[in-house]
Amino acid sequence: MKNKKFFSETLLKWNQFENTREMPWKGEKDPYKIWISEIILQQTRVQQGLAYYNRFIKAWPDIKSLAGTPEQEVYKVWEGLGYYTRCRNLIASAKFINDELAGRFPHKYEDILSLRGIGHYTASAIASFAFNLPHAVLDGNVSRVLARFFGVHTPVDTTGGKKFFGKLAGDLIDATDPASYNQAIMDFGAIICKPQLPLCNKCPLRIRCVAYRKKLVSILPVKEKIIRTRERFFNYLVVEHRNKVYVIKRNRKDIWQNLYEFILIETESLIPEKELLTGKMFTSLFPRNTYKLIKISKISSQKLTHQTITGRFFHITVKNAVTPLKNYKLVAVKELDLLPFPKFITSYLKD
Repeated sequence: MKNKKFFSETLLKWNQFENTREMPWKGEKDPYKIWISEIILQQTRVQQGLAYYNRFIKAWPDIKSLAGTPEQEVYKVWEGLGYYTRCRNLIASAKFINDELAGRFPHKYEDILSLRGIGHYTASAIASFAFNLPHAVLDGNVSRVLARFFGVHTPVDTTGGKKFFGKLAGDLIDATDPASYNQAIMDFGAIICKPQLPLCNKCPLRIRCVAYRKKLVSILPVKEKIIRTRERFFNYLVVEHRNKVYVIKRNRKDIWQNLYEFILIETESLIPEKELLTGKMFTSLFPRNTYKLIKISKISSQKLTHQTITGRFFHITVKNAVTPLKNYKLVAVKELDLLPFPKFITSYLKD
């Protein structure tokens, strides 16, 4: 208990006098703006998320404006941020709050947690920052600080580990100022107790930090799960007909849902160009002498959390409309920048 008191008081003191981390949402009390910032920062570095946050708040300063915007426009602003399920849930929750809750953001922890796309961490952040409720946040930064200071070897990424660290975080939170405490431990993990090369020489907790005293800093926290990456190979056909290009919205449950793409031929490996152009999938759409190959792009890759996408783009032109592509829509080339595409495609379009 003595160490717990030292831990909390030292963090709050560090936050008050030494924490120089500046972000536009720090100190914010509007639950809507806190919500937007937290959703954007899920799986996203602060440096990247900052510009998106500013664009979001400028475009939609409140729930009503976001809820009333066509989804395609919201996805376009989100374009390039990745993890598009976040955007889909954000839109759904904005409409729910606007339509079912008269535009008022819920102010109870359980009600916040019930919103789509909001887990315990985000609910705790909103509840503490906006409403000063004593709910402790638990993310990677927090788990790392706790594991190192208290010398906990329980894996942070297991069900038991999350339960243990969640209870420990709850025991440590300052009930009189939960917002400052949560901000302090999150920033401390990002600035001082970093995953790699932590600044132990500047750490005010080091005199009682188990990992520092026992030389376990590089070992803690312990993680049990290994992320397995799946490789996928995408061959995109950019088919142009009368200055228009065939596109389709991805609606199936897969990556990039609700974003647009060109005609896709996915293969088990990166096959030779000639093999693709003479293969059954390609020739069933474009028999010989019905198209003209303009250009084949260089091979590029994009790493996602659990997948690596490798592929290229085949730019071809056709004189006649392609009958089998009736589910696709033709979009003027000059209007492609109005549609939300995954980063893999926008990088090609920019080139």
